[in-house]
Amino acid sequence: MKTSKRSSWIIWSTAIVAITFASPFGQTAAAKLSDAHNSSPTQWSVQVDRIDPANLKIASSFQVAIYENLLEELNKTKRFNQVLRDGDRTAAAAPNLLVLKTTVTRFVPGSETRRAVTTVSGATKVTVRTQLVTRDGRIVLERRIDGSVRFFGSNLRATHNLARNIAKAIKQSSWSGSGQPS
Repeated sequence: MKTSKRSSWIIWSTAIVAITFASPFGQTAAAKLSDAHNSSPTQWSVQVDRIDPANLKIASSFQVAIYENLLEELNKTKRFNQVLRDGDRTAAAAPNLLVLKTTVTRFVPGSETRRAVTTVSGATKVTVRTQLVTRDGRIVLERRIDGSVRFFGSNLRATHNLARNIAKAIKQSSWSGSGQPS
């Protein structure tokens, strides 16, 4: 007796769910979700240019680490359709493409050993000027961003912190995704 009541309840609840999704209400809700996803700022793609060290003596390992961390952190934001590398051939076919330009303006290499011995000195610091630029050269977003490691961690941890701060600034910016600052 209990088995038949339980199976009847399962059949009824399955039928209600099926009717709900088959009804115009279910289709409208699905269409609204689809439209909201398509009209979101993720319609843009971004190409990350190589890191410009300017005239500073910055190790190539730092430049590469900043670049790779930027690619990873920008993907995490879910703000862009695609995050492309510099020189990617598919970038030419992307309809809405922004280019992220990053120039190092200040670099203090720091020392892991000094940080381990004293908590006062040895910090690694990187400051960059970052710009989101459209194909025609309009600057959509420009910020000065810092990244550092002060207490524990390797010197390259500063590059991860910098990339995370750049991605956070882009995500929290007033840039609406329309190609114009809002």
